[in-house]
Amino acid sequence: MGEEAAGAGRGSPERASLRVREMIRRHFELQGAERVRMLPANEFCKQGFVLGKASEAGFGNEMYKILTAGALSVMLNRSLIIGQTRGLYPFGEYISYTNQSFTIHEIKHLWRKHHCARTYGRDLNIRVDIFENPPETNVLCSDWNSWKDPIIWFDGTTDAVGIQFVLKNVHPRMKAAASALFGLPDSLDARPNTFGELMRAIISPSSTVQAAVNWALKGVNPDIVLHMRMMANRPVRARKAAVLCIKRALQICNIKRTPRVALVSDTPGSVKEIMSDISEFAEVLYFDYKLFTKTSGLEIVGNDKPLDFRSRDWGSAPRWVAFVDFFLAAQAKYAVVTGAHRRVGTTYAQLIAALAAANIHGQEPSGANFTFLSSIHSNLLVDGLSTQVGWGHIWNRYAGPLSCQRQPHQCALTPLLPPAWWDGQWQSPIPRDVRRLLEYGVRLSNMGEVDEKHLVSHCRSRKDHVKRYHVLPPYKNPGRT
Repeated sequence: MGEEAAGAGRGSPERASLRVREMIRRHFELQGAERVRMLPANEFCKQGFVLGKASEAGFGNEMYKILTAGALSVMLNRSLIIGQTRGLYPFGEYISYTNQSFTIHEIKHLWRKHHCARTYGRDLNIRVDIFENPPETNVLCSDWNSWKDPIIWFDGTTDAVGIQFVLKNVHPRMKAAASALFGLPDSLDARPNTFGELMRAIISPSSTVQAAVNWALKGVNPDIVLHMRMMANRPVRARKAAVLCIKRALQICNIKRTPRVALVSDTPGSVKEIMSDISEFAEVLYFDYKLFTKTSGLEIVGNDKPLDFRSRDWGSAPRWVAFVDFFLAAQAKYAVVTGAHRRVGTTYAQLIAALAAANIHGQEPSGANFTFLSSIHSNLLVDGLSTQVGWGHIWNRYAGPLSCQRQPHQCALTPLLPPAWWDGQWQSPIPRDVRRLLEYGVRLSNMGEVDEKHLVSHCRSRKDHVKRYHVLPPYKNPGRT
């Protein structure tokens, strides 16, 4: 299991990723804030923007909102705005954002400065498209290139799926732009690491988080990272399956010396048990935040504890620890292994692997052999992959009737770019997703094939839904009554 998903042995995800890296570089060179803010009024007032706005709920879900905006800005040739709340970026205590992005505050200032509404007749407004509202979203049926609104906000994209819906958009220009950035959905063997490349361009750790990462690494990056999503549970099967998966990673990566394995988990109580298993054959690295707090002389300021309703997402450690863990894990040189009590390949794990691969791709020796593996213990495979529900989980597209039941522990090669459709071999939808796609106007077969004629007919029968908000009051010409 997994070879088909990750495209083992065929194509070159690294080559595709480096192509996308160059696309992103050129995009920010032309549409980045450093250039656009210097444009003369007649050019600036014609400019288009995409807003990425996130809260501070689960890190993976919220980061995908920002990355979706980054992807859409590339596809539509618009500049990127990263939304702030009361003057603060999302997770701004722990993450630094690219200086090639704008804030809404700066856009408002420049819009007034250049008299865009009065002189050029362009009011500053936002057109909002909410992905989580199937009857109203225009993600499949509209050519967003034709939208004239200064700012577009594609809201509700909490995973890798939302922006990839554009791969099935009925307008050739939209589909072509999405395919250039994400690859073809049925070409799993050579799809780029798009979200990793976007992260590489858009975010970096804050100086204090980077200092904590350096403290933990002590100058040597891990060969392999194990991420365990335990949610306060300590199942023995999950632990043993993960150890087997690390050993497989060592074989794939052909590491002959004693490997250095970094361990990341949302459940500190399970760490000692996992460490004891791994330490039999590897040097184990784990960020001990309590020791760091006592001995480093550094202080990381921010929310000390997650919100109560998010404690299962963040775990029992202070919130900032998850960011140190994230950027530490993204230093993996050869492989990321993700395991879990229940759902494997969460958005957090996906982004760790994506950023780690982006950090390696393009280096010498080649990063082509970077490996992402999912450790799926046997209890999760009694009914195939049917437990992997939820679009944010990487194996959801394999959870349907084609997934094999009652398999032993699996260590599955995993794509760096999570699939959003069911075009690959062995992919099949669960009934809930078949029903959900119908709400978007997409008729799926039991094997996940899209009825293209039905989608075109659906799009012809509907009108664009327009939801628009004014950022600045619309200009009223005093000469008109």
